[in-house]
Amino acid sequence: MDDFERGRNPSKRTEHSSIVRSLSRSSWIMEDVFSGSMQSRRSGAGDEDEEALKWAAIQRLPTYDRLRTSIMQSFVDHEIVGNKVEHRQVDVTKLDMNERQKFIDMLFKVAEEDNEKFLKKLRNRIDKVGITLPTVEVRYQQLTIEANCYTGSRALPSLPNVARNIAESALGMLGITLAKTTNLTILNEVSGIIKPSRMTLLLGPPSSGKTTLLLALAGKLDQSLRVKGEVTYNGYRLNEFVPKKTSAYISQNDVHVGEMTVKETFDFSTRCQGVGTRYDLLSELARREKDAGIFPEADVDLFMKATAMEGVESSLITDYTLKLLGLDICKDIIVGDEMQRGISGGQKKRVTTGEMIVGPTKTLFMDEISTGLDSSTTYQIVKCLQQVVHLTEATILMSLLQPAPETFDLFDDIILLSQGQIVYQGPREHILDFFEACGFKCPERKDTADFLQEVMWKPGCPTHI
Repeated sequence: MDDFERGRNPSKRTEHSSIVRSLSRSSWIMEDVFSGSMQSRRSGAGDEDEEALKWAAIQRLPTYDRLRTSIMQSFVDHEIVGNKVEHRQVDVTKLDMNERQKFIDMLFKVAEEDNEKFLKKLRNRIDKVGITLPTVEVRYQQLTIEANCYTGSRALPSLPNVARNIAESALGMLGITLAKTTNLTILNEVSGIIKPSRMTLLLGPPSSGKTTLLLALAGKLDQSLRVKGEVTYNGYRLNEFVPKKTSAYISQNDVHVGEMTVKETFDFSTRCQGVGTRYDLLSELARREKDAGIFPEADVDLFMKATAMEGVESSLITDYTLKLLGLDICKDIIVGDEMQRGISGGQKKRVTTGEMIVGPTKTLFMDEISTGLDSSTTYQIVKCLQQVVHLTEATILMSLLQPAPETFDLFDDIILLSQGQIVYQGPREHILDFFEACGFKCPERKDTADFLQEVMWKPGCPTHI
């Protein structure tokens, strides 16, 4: 009866066949999706197994070879799977220029965001095995710096005055003084602490003593100056160790070799400064990971090993710094000087900053690094430095003349200097309350940094109270 009715009613027969076809099609789609997901899951598990086997092989190498060998990840096109991750065992001292550039481009697409993510992964690797990073706390107590200055026409930089200065300096060694000089107090009994893991901003009007304070903390003062008080690094005075190996001073003057390219300048600076304690940290880290059976992330391990090797002609830290400062677009252009054209003034200022931060020093005294830079570039550089400070426990004291509001908010502590005396030193959040208690209230919609600069010039400034 049913067959008879289906034969007599063609609409029911068509509906039945369409339902069968749709069910078979849906089951085929579900089977294809399920098999595809299983295949991708199986391929992912295979990649993890392949990486684990390579890490196990690296762990069995001798210590010297193990610290030079890492795994580089790269994407290759596969006909069936598509983009497949390939794990290749490499010697970090033999990476060519294309491999280093490809690694940096893959790791740091957006400098500010990706740098913070990478530093967090690096810090997590260190914390996982219980290693404490070394820190430097800089203290200065009752620091007074004075200089003898010529007055009147004798102070002009003329040729006769230069000749007289040379002659009088020779007589001065015998205790004979001919020219009249006046005593100038640059810093007057200043005291303070520069703490690690906190970004510190040094603000003050011109001729307030900012450069002299930075030079004094870095141990690079002119020998002709008279210095009283003391500067200590973790309780050690400057004459008890070599401060140039612990700290770096970044000058506001751009002094470079004009014939060298930007990349060559960074490579030369890297070889001169060495790797510091990076190799010792890597050796202890690898030992603890081997004892605990921990396999590190490939990108973090490759970066740490490549930046800890001495004697390489071009280090990965150079490519990292070029990307961080936005100088990768001009890395093959000569720096230039007065006689030959090179990079722009803003790029040259970034080269001055970069050639010092490529080194292993984590204590930086930076003098007016924003001169010639726009506010966006300054913010990007300070933001990356803030990430380095907070995640690697570095110590940075930076002097800026007029920071933008978003740049000013990146700092943790503020030091205000006026006429050789410290007006305020403490957290950035409390500085407006301090001046309001002194009778100086910041107007609404007024930039905080501009307000502080204006207050420094007023006769009623707290430095006179």
